[in-house]
Amino acid sequence: MSRTVIVVIDGFGIGAMPDAGALRPGDAAADTCGHVLDHARTAGARALRLPVLGALGLGLVHPHPDLARRTRLPVAAGRAALGYPGADTFAGHQTMMGADFSQVTVARLAEHLEEVTGALRAAGHRVELLDGRPLLAVDGCVLVHDNLEADPGINWNATGRLEDLPFDGILAIARTVRSVAPVARVIAVGGHADGPLPGYVRAGDGGTVGLDTPATGVYRNGGLEVQHLGAPLDHTRQLPDLAARAGIPVTLVGKAADILACEAAVRRPAVPTADVFAHTLEAVRAPGDALVVANVQESDLAGHQQDPDGYGRILEQADAGLAALVSLLDRPGDRLVVTGDHGNDPTIGHAYHTREYVPVLIHRPRAAGVELLPDAASLADVGATAAAALSLDPAALANGTRLLPSPASP
Repeated sequence: MSRTVIVVIDGFGIGAMPDAGALRPGDAAADTCGHVLDHARTAGARALRLPVLGALGLGLVHPHPDLARRTRLPVAAGRAALGYPGADTFAGHQTMMGADFSQVTVARLAEHLEEVTGALRAAGHRVELLDGRPLLAVDGCVLVHDNLEADPGINWNATGRLEDLPFDGILAIARTVRSVAPVARVIAVGGHADGPLPGYVRAGDGGTVGLDTPATGVYRNGGLEVQHLGAPLDHTRQLPDLAARAGIPVTLVGKAADILACEAAVRRPAVPTADVFAHTLEAVRAPGDALVVANVQESDLAGHQQDPDGYGRILEQADAGLAALVSLLDRPGDRLVVTGDHGNDPTIGHAYHTREYVPVLIHRPRAAGVELLPDAASLADVGATAAAALSLDPAALANGTRLLPSPASP
C-alpha cells in the first residue's frame, strides 16, 4: 500500500528567485516565510509555533531563529524554482502535476492586439479599440482586457454584463481569444455590474490596461459566472490522471479541486483551512492506495490582503493539520510532500504574488536519516517525485525529474 499526499501552502515562498525584481525591483527582497516569522516576533511579541514544519525540515532550507535546525524525522528537504513564467496559482499547480509550461509566456494584451482582433473578426465579431486604449470592445458589450488581479501579463479576461449578453456568448468570445493567446489563462467573466463596464477601466502595473473587476460590483451583485480557459495541456500526462489510470484513488482538495483536471478524481473544494485538512485526513484514512493533492488557500488570501498576522495564524493552523497527517502516514511506502506554488509576501507593499523559491519537504516513514536535496529546477520535479513514490513512471509525465534518485529513497 502506498499513500502520497501533496499539501500546497498557497503563496508560501522562501526567498526571491534571481529574476524576482524584473517587474517590481522591490520584489528582489521578497521572503514570505522569513518576513511572516519576523513580523510575528516584532508585532505579536512571540514566535510562531511551527513545530511540524520545523520537523519536516523547513529550517534546513530556510534558516531562521524561530525554525528548528535539526529534525529526528526521516525527511528529505530542499527548495524548488517555479519552472514557469511569473507567479501564478494555476500555472504553479499545472506545472507541479507534470505539465510543460515552456510555451506559455507572460504577455500584455497590447502586444497581441493584431492576432486577437484578427481571430475575433474571423469568428464574425465586431471589434474595436476602446477609446484608443489597448483593450478591445467586442460586439459593443464584451471587453477583452488584461487581468488586473494577477501579476501583469499572466492572464487575460473577457468580461461582459449578463443583461447585455448571456454567458454562453461571453464564453464563446473568450474561447476565440484563448485560441491565439500565449498566456496561462483566459478567464470568461459574466455578471451584474453597477454600471457600464467602460467606466471601470483603469491602468494596471507594468503597462497593463483592464477592468477593475472588484469595483464593477460583479463579485457582490449575485449571478456571477466564471470559466477559466487554461493553456492547452495534455492532462493525460499529469500526475492525477496517471495515478487514476493505474487504479490509484485520487482526491483533490481545496483550490486543487477547482483547477486540476482528472475525471476520475474525488473533488473536495474548500477554502477554510480546517476544512481542507478535514477532507485530506478523510481521504488518507480510506483503505488502499491514495494520491491526495490539497491546497491551503487562506495563506494566499492573507498575502493578497497584506495581512502578515493573518498569514501567521494560517501557518500555525496548517502546522497543526500537518501534525495529524504525519501521524497517519506511517507506512514505509507513504509520502507527505509539503510545498508551495509561488510566494505572496504580505509585507512587500503590494497585493500581487511574489516570484520566490518554494520549499519541498518530504516525509519518508522509516527511511534512513535526513537528506538535503539540491535545488529543483521546476515544480514539475515534485510531481515526478510523487509519481515515483506511487511506483508510477515519472517519464510518463510531460515534464519533471525525480528529486530522490537513490533506490532507497523514492
